[in-house]
Amino acid sequence: MSITRHFSDTRTDTGRVRILIRAGLVLLHAEGAGWHHSSQHGSLQDAALELAMLPEVGPELYARALSDLERQLERDGQAPDEPYSGAA
Repeated sequence: MSITRHFSDTRTDTGRVRILIRAGLVLLHAEGAGWHHSSQHGSLQDAALELAMLPEVGPELYARALSDLERQLERDGQAPDEPYSGAA
């Protein structure tokens, strides 16, 4: 059984970015008015790069999403592509 872990959820007036972790994969979901993007990545860095290349994601949403990811990493003390050792 694969458990999906919500890692971060960023919202601004222009869109939303969610990062989820499932079975060692980083799932990127981004959306805004009239657009939606979903992709799977092997690492948080790859997901952040993909997010940076999406033309619909403006600088404010991107900066906020990265800030939320950094805050979550500081809190958890581990990268999301490492096995999660928390309670299931």
